[in-house]
Amino acid sequence: MNVLALTPNPVATSPGHRFRLGQWVPFLREQGIQIVFAPFASEALVRILYQRGHTLEKAVRFLGAYSRQLTRIAHAKRFDLVYIFREAALIGPAWIEGWMALRGLPIVFDFDDAIFLRYKSPSNGYWSYLKFPGKTAKLCRLARQVMVGNDYLASYASRFNDEVTIVPTTIDIELYRPSLRRAATGLPTVGWTGSHSTAQHLRTIVPALEELARHQRFRLLVVGVEPPAIRGVEVEARPWRAASEAQDLSDVDVGIMPLPDDDWSRGKCGLKALQFMALGIPTVVSPVGVNLQIVRHGENGLVAESERDWVEKLSGLLENAERRHRLGARARHTVVEHYSARSVAPRVVEVFRRAVETPAPRYRDPLEAARKHGLA
Repeated sequence: MNVLALTPNPVATSPGHRFRLGQWVPFLREQGIQIVFAPFASEALVRILYQRGHTLEKAVRFLGAYSRQLTRIAHAKRFDLVYIFREAALIGPAWIEGWMALRGLPIVFDFDDAIFLRYKSPSNGYWSYLKFPGKTAKLCRLARQVMVGNDYLASYASRFNDEVTIVPTTIDIELYRPSLRRAATGLPTVGWTGSHSTAQHLRTIVPALEELARHQRFRLLVVGVEPPAIRGVEVEARPWRAASEAQDLSDVDVGIMPLPDDDWSRGKCGLKALQFMALGIPTVVSPVGVNLQIVRHGENGLVAESERDWVEKLSGLLENAERRHRLGARARHTVVEHYSARSVAPRVVEVFRRAVETPAPRYRDPLEAARKHGLA
Protein backbone atom coordinates (compact mmCIF):
# COMPACT_ATOMS: atom_id res chain seq x y z
CA MET A 1 0.00 0.00 0.00
CA ASN A 2 1.35 3.42 -1.00
CA VAL A 3 0.21 6.30 1.20
CA LEU A 4 0.48 10.04 0.51
CA ALA A 5 0.73 11.85 3.86
CA LEU A 6 -0.44 15.47 3.73
CA THR A 7 0.80 17.38 6.77
CA PRO A 8 0.77 21.10 7.67
CA ASN A 9 4.49 21.24 8.53
CA PRO A 10 7.65 19.22 7.84
CA VAL A 11 7.70 16.15 10.09
CA ALA A 12 10.87 17.15 11.95
CA THR A 13 9.48 20.54 13.00
CA SER A 14 6.17 19.52 14.59
CA PRO A 15 5.63 17.33 17.69
CA GLY A 16 2.27 16.20 16.38
CA HIS A 17 3.80 14.74 13.22
CA ARG A 18 6.81 13.21 14.94
CA PHE A 19 4.84 11.50 17.70
CA ARG A 20 2.07 10.16 15.47
CA LEU A 21 2.61 9.00 11.88
CA GLY A 22 6.33 9.82 11.94
CA GLN A 23 6.87 7.24 14.68
CA TRP A 24 4.70 4.58 13.10
CA VAL A 25 6.46 4.56 9.72
CA PRO A 26 8.95 1.74 10.50
CA PHE A 27 6.18 -0.53 11.82
CA LEU A 28 3.88 0.26 8.88
CA ARG A 29 6.73 -0.57 6.51
CA GLU A 30 6.94 -4.04 8.07
CA GLN A 31 3.32 -4.54 6.95
CA GLY A 32 4.00 -3.40 3.39
CA ILE A 33 2.76 0.19 3.85
CA GLN A 34 5.01 2.86 2.33
CA ILE A 35 4.60 6.51 3.36
CA VAL A 36 5.47 9.56 1.23
CA PHE A 37 5.30 12.80 3.24
CA ALA A 38 4.02 15.96 1.55
CA PRO A 39 4.19 18.88 4.01
CA PHE A 40 2.39 22.12 3.18
CA ALA A 41 4.87 24.52 4.79
CA SER A 42 8.50 24.64 3.72
CA GLU A 43 11.26 24.84 6.32
CA ALA A 44 11.76 28.47 5.27
CA LEU A 45 8.12 29.27 6.08
CA VAL A 46 8.33 27.46 9.41
CA ARG A 47 11.36 29.56 10.41
CA ILE A 48 9.38 32.81 10.16
CA LEU A 49 5.86 31.58 10.87
CA TYR A 50 5.89 32.25 14.61
CA GLN A 51 7.89 35.44 14.42
CA ARG A 52 6.14 38.78 14.51
CA GLY A 53 6.11 40.69 11.25
CA HIS A 54 7.49 39.24 7.95
CA THR A 55 3.95 39.67 6.58
CA LEU A 56 4.91 39.96 2.90
CA GLU A 57 7.37 37.07 3.05
CA LYS A 58 4.79 34.91 4.82
CA ALA A 59 2.23 35.71 2.11
CA VAL A 60 4.64 34.77 -0.68
CA ARG A 61 5.67 31.53 0.99
CA PHE A 62 2.03 30.60 1.68
CA LEU A 63 1.26 31.02 -2.03
CA GLY A 64 4.21 28.78 -2.88
CA ALA A 65 2.98 26.18 -0.40
CA TYR A 66 -0.48 26.13 -1.98
CA SER A 67 1.08 25.73 -5.40
CA ARG A 68 3.06 22.68 -4.25
CA GLN A 69 0.00 21.00 -2.72
CA LEU A 70 -2.08 21.60 -5.87
CA THR A 71 0.66 19.97 -7.94
CA ARG A 72 0.52 16.95 -5.63
CA ILE A 73 -3.19 16.56 -6.36
CA ALA A 74 -2.34 15.97 -10.02
CA HIS A 75 -0.10 13.03 -9.08
CA ALA A 76 -2.16 11.64 -6.20
CA LYS A 77 -3.78 8.86 -8.25
CA ARG A 78 -0.63 6.75 -7.99
CA PHE A 79 -1.32 6.36 -4.26
CA ASP A 80 -3.73 3.90 -2.66
CA LEU A 81 -4.58 6.15 0.27
CA VAL A 82 -4.28 9.76 1.42
CA TYR A 83 -3.49 10.37 5.09
CA ILE A 84 -4.23 13.89 6.34
CA PHE A 85 -2.81 15.04 9.65
CA ARG A 86 -4.91 17.95 10.94
CA GLU A 87 -5.17 19.71 7.55
CA ALA A 88 -3.55 19.75 4.14
CA ALA A 89 -2.97 23.53 4.35
CA LEU A 90 -2.26 25.76 7.33
CA ILE A 91 -4.82 28.34 6.23
CA GLY A 92 -7.95 28.41 4.12
CA PRO A 93 -10.95 26.08 3.62
CA ALA A 94 -10.68 22.36 2.84
CA TRP A 95 -10.18 22.86 -0.91
CA ILE A 96 -7.19 20.53 -1.28
CA GLU A 97 -8.81 17.79 0.76
CA GLY A 98 -12.03 18.18 -1.21
CA TRP A 99 -10.23 17.74 -4.53
CA MET A 100 -8.51 14.60 -3.21
CA ALA A 101 -11.84 13.10 -2.19
CA LEU A 102 -13.47 14.15 -5.48
CA ARG A 103 -10.84 12.13 -7.33
CA GLY A 104 -12.04 9.04 -5.45
CA LEU A 105 -9.01 8.66 -3.20
CA PRO A 106 -9.73 7.08 0.20
CA ILE A 107 -8.81 9.45 3.04
CA VAL A 108 -7.75 8.81 6.62
CA PHE A 109 -8.07 11.98 8.69
CA ASP A 110 -6.04 12.18 11.91
CA PHE A 111 -6.04 14.94 14.54
CA ASP A 112 -4.64 15.23 18.06
CA ASP A 113 -5.85 18.67 19.21
CA ALA A 114 -9.18 20.49 19.43
CA ILE A 115 -8.54 22.10 16.06
CA PHE A 116 -12.28 22.59 15.56
CA LEU A 117 -12.07 25.47 18.07
CA ARG A 118 -10.95 28.93 17.04
CA TYR A 119 -7.53 29.71 18.48
CA LYS A 120 -5.57 32.93 18.10
CA SER A 121 -1.82 32.48 18.11
CA PRO A 122 -0.08 34.97 20.45
CA SER A 123 2.70 35.48 17.87
CA ASN A 124 0.72 35.12 14.63
CA GLY A 125 -2.61 36.77 15.33
CA TYR A 126 -3.66 37.93 11.84
CA TRP A 127 -2.94 34.57 10.18
CA SER A 128 -5.02 32.85 12.89
CA TYR A 129 -8.13 34.41 11.37
CA LEU A 130 -7.47 32.40 8.18
CA LYS A 131 -7.37 29.03 9.96
CA PHE A 132 -11.00 28.01 9.19
CA PRO A 133 -11.52 25.68 12.18
CA GLY A 134 -14.91 24.72 10.76
CA LYS A 135 -13.17 22.64 8.11
CA THR A 136 -12.47 19.95 10.73
CA ALA A 137 -16.09 18.83 10.49
CA LYS A 138 -15.80 18.82 6.69
CA LEU A 139 -12.69 16.63 6.86
CA CYS A 140 -14.43 14.19 9.20
CA ARG A 141 -17.21 13.85 6.62
CA LEU A 142 -14.81 13.44 3.68
CA ALA A 143 -12.73 10.74 5.36
CA ARG A 144 -13.46 7.05 5.14
CA GLN A 145 -11.71 6.60 8.49
CA VAL A 146 -10.96 9.11 11.26
CA MET A 147 -8.21 8.70 13.87
CA VAL A 148 -8.15 10.86 17.00
CA GLY A 149 -5.91 11.04 20.05
CA ASN A 150 -8.44 10.80 22.88
CA ASP A 151 -12.09 10.38 23.93
CA TYR A 152 -12.87 14.10 23.85
CA LEU A 153 -11.82 14.39 20.20
CA ALA A 154 -13.62 11.14 19.36
CA SER A 155 -16.86 12.56 20.76
CA TYR A 156 -16.58 15.49 18.34
CA ALA A 157 -15.56 13.42 15.29
CA SER A 158 -18.36 10.90 15.84
CA ARG A 159 -20.91 13.64 15.13
CA PHE A 160 -19.80 13.58 11.48
CA ASN A 161 -18.42 10.09 10.83
CA ASP A 162 -19.27 6.64 12.20
CA GLU A 163 -15.78 5.27 11.53
CA VAL A 164 -13.74 6.86 14.34
CA THR A 165 -10.81 5.13 16.06
CA ILE A 166 -8.95 6.40 19.13
CA VAL A 167 -5.20 6.11 18.51
CA PRO A 168 -3.17 7.69 21.34
CA THR A 169 -0.07 9.73 20.73
CA THR A 170 2.92 7.44 21.22
CA ILE A 171 6.56 7.45 22.26
CA ASP A 172 9.58 5.74 20.70
CA ILE A 173 10.71 3.78 23.76
CA GLU A 174 14.04 2.92 22.13
CA LEU A 175 14.85 6.63 21.87
CA TYR A 176 13.28 7.67 25.18
CA ARG A 177 14.87 5.32 27.67
CA PRO A 178 15.78 5.67 31.36
CA SER A 179 19.42 4.76 30.68
CA LEU A 180 19.91 8.26 29.23
CA ARG A 181 19.60 9.72 32.70
CA ARG A 182 22.71 10.71 34.62
CA ALA A 183 23.39 10.27 38.34
CA ALA A 184 21.74 13.09 40.29
CA THR A 185 24.11 15.87 41.31
CA GLY A 186 23.42 19.31 42.75
CA LEU A 187 19.93 20.75 42.98
CA PRO A 188 16.96 18.59 41.90
CA THR A 189 15.48 19.77 38.60
CA VAL A 190 11.86 20.38 37.66
CA GLY A 191 11.32 20.27 33.90
CA TRP A 192 8.83 21.51 31.31
CA THR A 193 8.89 21.33 27.52
CA GLY A 194 6.67 23.06 24.98
CA SER A 195 6.22 25.55 22.18
CA HIS A 196 5.10 29.14 21.68
CA SER A 197 1.46 28.09 21.75
CA THR A 198 1.74 26.25 25.10
CA ALA A 199 4.13 28.58 26.96
CA GLN A 200 1.09 30.23 28.54
CA HIS A 201 0.39 26.98 30.40
CA LEU A 202 3.72 27.14 32.21
CA ARG A 203 2.93 30.67 33.33
CA THR A 204 -0.18 29.44 35.16
CA ILE A 205 1.93 27.77 37.86
CA VAL A 206 4.56 30.48 38.29
CA PRO A 207 2.98 31.48 41.65
CA ALA A 208 3.22 27.87 42.85
CA LEU A 209 6.88 27.62 41.79
CA GLU A 210 7.68 30.88 43.55
CA GLU A 211 5.97 29.67 46.72
CA LEU A 212 7.84 26.35 46.52
CA ALA A 213 11.14 28.23 46.15
CA ARG A 214 10.54 30.04 49.44
CA HIS A 215 11.23 26.87 51.42
CA GLN A 216 12.96 24.51 48.97
CA ARG A 217 15.80 24.93 46.50
CA PHE A 218 15.44 23.51 43.01
CA ARG A 219 16.22 24.30 39.38
CA LEU A 220 13.73 24.71 36.53
CA LEU A 221 14.68 23.48 33.06
CA VAL A 222 12.54 24.81 30.21
CA VAL A 223 12.99 23.29 26.74
CA GLY A 224 11.56 24.99 23.65
CA VAL A 225 10.73 28.57 24.67
CA GLU A 226 12.05 31.47 26.69
CA PRO A 227 10.89 30.90 30.30
CA PRO A 228 8.94 33.42 32.35
CA ALA A 229 10.67 35.23 35.19
CA ILE A 230 10.29 33.24 38.42
CA ARG A 231 11.49 34.85 41.63
CA GLY A 232 13.87 32.75 43.69
CA VAL A 233 14.26 30.01 41.07
CA GLU A 234 17.36 29.17 39.05
CA VAL A 235 16.02 28.76 35.51
CA GLU A 236 17.79 27.23 32.52
CA ALA A 237 16.36 27.57 29.01
CA ARG A 238 17.35 25.28 26.15
CA PRO A 239 16.20 25.58 22.55
CA TRP A 240 14.26 22.66 21.21
CA ARG A 241 16.30 20.36 18.95
CA ALA A 242 14.99 17.08 17.62
CA ALA A 243 18.43 15.46 17.88
CA SER A 244 18.88 16.29 21.57
CA GLU A 245 15.29 16.40 22.86
CA ALA A 246 15.34 13.06 24.69
CA GLN A 247 18.75 13.78 26.25
CA ASP A 248 17.67 17.28 27.31
CA LEU A 249 14.56 15.97 29.05
CA SER A 250 16.53 13.20 30.74
CA ASP A 251 18.27 15.87 32.86
CA VAL A 252 14.96 16.39 34.71
CA ASP A 253 14.10 14.86 38.10
CA VAL A 254 10.40 15.80 38.11
CA GLY A 255 8.35 16.61 35.01
CA ILE A 256 5.35 18.95 35.00
CA MET A 257 2.38 19.36 32.66
CA PRO A 258 0.09 22.16 33.87
CA LEU A 259 -3.07 22.80 31.84
CA PRO A 260 -6.06 25.13 32.23
CA ASP A 261 -9.40 23.35 32.38
CA ASP A 262 -10.89 24.56 29.08
CA ASP A 263 -12.15 23.04 25.85
CA TRP A 264 -8.85 23.49 24.01
CA SER A 265 -6.84 21.77 26.74
CA ARG A 266 -9.29 18.87 26.94
CA GLY A 267 -8.23 18.04 23.39
CA LYS A 268 -4.58 17.61 24.40
CA CYS A 269 -3.14 14.10 24.20
CA GLY A 270 -0.69 14.19 27.10
CA LEU A 271 2.52 14.27 25.06
CA LYS A 272 4.60 16.22 27.60
CA ALA A 273 3.70 13.78 30.37
CA LEU A 274 4.39 10.76 28.14
CA GLN A 275 7.85 12.04 27.20
CA PHE A 276 8.90 12.37 30.84
CA MET A 277 7.25 9.09 31.82
CA ALA A 278 9.04 7.16 29.07
CA LEU A 279 12.34 8.35 30.55
CA GLY A 280 11.33 7.03 33.96
CA ILE A 281 10.71 10.53 35.33
CA PRO A 282 7.79 11.04 37.76
CA THR A 283 5.40 13.66 36.44
CA VAL A 284 2.87 16.02 38.02
CA VAL A 285 -0.08 16.94 35.79
CA SER A 286 -3.27 18.97 35.90
CA PRO A 287 -6.47 16.88 36.12
CA VAL A 288 -7.59 17.84 32.61
CA GLY A 289 -8.65 15.60 29.75
CA VAL A 290 -6.57 12.56 28.91
CA ASN A 291 -4.08 13.35 31.69
CA LEU A 292 -6.39 11.50 34.08
CA GLN A 293 -6.23 8.39 31.89
CA ILE A 294 -2.45 8.45 31.51
CA VAL A 295 -1.51 9.36 35.08
CA ARG A 296 -2.98 7.35 37.95
CA HIS A 297 -2.44 9.50 41.02
CA GLY A 298 0.01 7.95 43.46
CA GLU A 299 0.73 4.96 41.19
CA ASN A 300 2.66 6.23 38.16
CA GLY A 301 2.61 9.99 38.78
CA LEU A 302 0.77 12.73 40.65
CA VAL A 303 -2.18 15.02 39.93
CA ALA A 304 -2.29 18.63 41.13
CA GLU A 305 -5.19 21.05 40.73
CA SER A 306 -4.76 24.05 43.03
CA GLU A 307 -1.67 26.15 43.76
CA ARG A 308 -1.42 24.44 47.11
CA ASP A 309 -1.56 21.03 45.39
CA TRP A 310 1.30 21.93 43.07
CA VAL A 311 3.49 23.12 45.93
CA GLU A 312 2.71 20.06 48.04
CA LYS A 313 3.16 17.45 45.29
CA LEU A 314 6.37 18.95 43.91
CA SER A 315 7.83 19.40 47.37
CA GLY A 316 7.15 15.78 48.27
CA LEU A 317 8.88 14.50 45.15
CA LEU A 318 11.87 16.83 45.36
CA GLU A 319 12.50 15.72 48.94
CA ASN A 320 12.17 11.99 48.31
CA ALA A 321 14.46 10.41 45.70
CA GLU A 322 13.21 6.90 46.47
CA ARG A 323 9.62 7.91 45.70
CA ARG A 324 10.74 9.58 42.49
CA HIS A 325 12.42 6.34 41.44
CA ARG A 326 9.36 4.21 42.30
CA LEU A 327 6.84 6.41 40.47
CA GLY A 328 9.22 6.85 37.54
CA ALA A 329 9.62 3.10 37.07
CA ARG A 330 5.85 2.63 37.01
CA ALA A 331 5.50 5.54 34.61
CA ARG A 332 7.96 3.91 32.21
CA HIS A 333 5.99 0.65 32.39
CA THR A 334 2.75 2.50 31.55
CA VAL A 335 4.29 3.97 28.39
CA VAL A 336 5.83 0.68 27.26
CA GLU A 337 2.56 -1.19 27.66
CA HIS A 338 0.04 1.34 26.36
CA TYR A 339 1.72 4.31 24.65
CA SER A 340 4.70 2.94 22.75
CA ALA A 341 4.83 3.27 18.97
CA ARG A 342 5.12 -0.50 18.50
CA SER A 343 2.13 -1.30 20.72
CA VAL A 344 -0.17 1.15 18.89
CA ALA A 345 1.01 0.74 15.26
CA PRO A 346 -1.15 -2.38 14.57
CA ARG A 347 -4.23 -0.24 15.24
CA VAL A 348 -3.05 2.21 12.57
CA VAL A 349 -2.48 -0.59 10.06
CA GLU A 350 -6.04 -1.78 10.60
CA VAL A 351 -7.45 1.72 10.09
CA PHE A 352 -5.52 2.14 6.83
CA ARG A 353 -6.68 -1.19 5.51
CA ARG A 354 -10.33 -0.51 6.36
CA ALA A 355 -10.12 2.84 4.56
CA VAL A 356 -8.82 1.22 1.37
CA GLU A 357 -11.39 -1.57 1.50
CA THR A 358 -14.38 0.73 2.07
CA PRO A 359 -16.30 1.28 -1.20
CA ALA A 360 -16.19 4.81 -2.60
CA PRO A 361 -19.45 6.80 -2.31
CA ARG A 362 -21.61 6.96 -5.43
CA TYR A 363 -23.07 10.25 -6.73
CA ARG A 364 -25.86 10.97 -9.17
CA ASP A 365 -23.91 13.68 -11.01
CA PRO A 366 -20.68 15.75 -10.82
CA LEU A 367 -22.46 18.70 -9.17
CA GLU A 368 -23.65 16.52 -6.27
CA ALA A 369 -20.09 15.21 -5.81
CA ALA A 370 -18.65 18.74 -5.88
CA ARG A 371 -21.12 19.91 -3.23
CA LYS A 372 -20.33 16.90 -1.04
CA HIS A 373 -16.63 17.74 -1.17
CA GLY A 374 -17.03 21.46 -0.56
CA LEU A 375 -16.11 22.54 -4.07
CA ALA A 376 -19.47 23.97 -5.15
